[in-house]
Amino acid sequence: MKIDGSYGEGGGQLLRCAVALSALTGIEVEVSDIRAKRGRPGLAAQHLTAVMGVAALCDAEVENAYVGSTFIRFRPGPVIGGSYKLDVGTAGSITLVLQACMLASLMSPAVTELEIIGGTNVRMSPPVDYYYQVLYPLLERMGYDVDLQLERRGFYPQGGGRVTASLAPCPSLTPLRLQARGEMEEVGGVCFSQNLPDHVAQRMEHACRKAFIGGNLELRAHRSAGPSTGAGTALYARYRHTVLGGDGLGEKGVPAERVGEAAVSCLRTEMEGPGTLDTHAADQLLPYMALAMGPSVFTVREVTSHLLTQMWLLRQFLPVEFEMQDVAQGVSVRVLPNRTSPGP
Repeated sequence: MKIDGSYGEGGGQLLRCAVALSALTGIEVEVSDIRAKRGRPGLAAQHLTAVMGVAALCDAEVENAYVGSTFIRFRPGPVIGGSYKLDVGTAGSITLVLQACMLASLMSPAVTELEIIGGTNVRMSPPVDYYYQVLYPLLERMGYDVDLQLERRGFYPQGGGRVTASLAPCPSLTPLRLQARGEMEEVGGVCFSQNLPDHVAQRMEHACRKAFIGGNLELRAHRSAGPSTGAGTALYARYRHTVLGGDGLGEKGVPAERVGEAAVSCLRTEMEGPGTLDTHAADQLLPYMALAMGPSVFTVREVTSHLLTQMWLLRQFLPVEFEMQDVAQGVSVRVLPNRTSPGP
């Protein structure tokens, strides 16, 4: 199968999901014009690590895989499970490497154990905290059991973060039918800092509590030492049927209070909208819904380019269709596995 890597959003997610779906389906894939719409097109370190990680999981043959490459050919073998160590070698995102490996390992006959080294909290990628606070509880509802352990945080530019993950085989997925959030159960999260004074995390926490004054906010602090320096806040809002997330990442010269406020603003945007999934969870969960044993439904406050690109890519590999309908302040999405054209 030939995949145009510049299609739609034209970023790294299209590449990661293409090789993961190749491993899942056994379909050989060629991806061209990789990341053509980015300032630096082609494979960066974390994209290469994701590709080679998926290749290790299914003993694939990969052609043209090197940093800067804009074309690869991926010939998968059977996914077998086992233990693997993947090192990005930079502060490239651990979660995005994990994103590809999780999908590829879904129907493995044995448990897959991963150790991944790189960045746990870096710009333009999901923080590791988002995975265990938001994404994994939703995947667990679908029947996919992922155990993630944060061993060490890693920030730009040094990286050096480390996580371990255990991915249990999941031969069948339960659909997600998120027509309503249900009642609010808890708002909480973590304020974290590494190699910084204690007051940094405390100031982020204070900013969060001030923004949610009058509410019960279950916040914890995570302070650590490690090979890289950084800080951030990751928040969640848990409802009876779903979880929404929002985060803020520290940058040099940005006051700690602003980081906490940014996370609150991000979460509030989702909470005040109609979404039963936040905009980041929607595109990351879509492949699992496309593989589920029946239709799924969810609402988002907006349909992102990432979500539309995922829909296009999934149609290339799977008999699935998507139906979208405008609702108050958002869009309702139906995912119809084993369908090749829309219908009632």
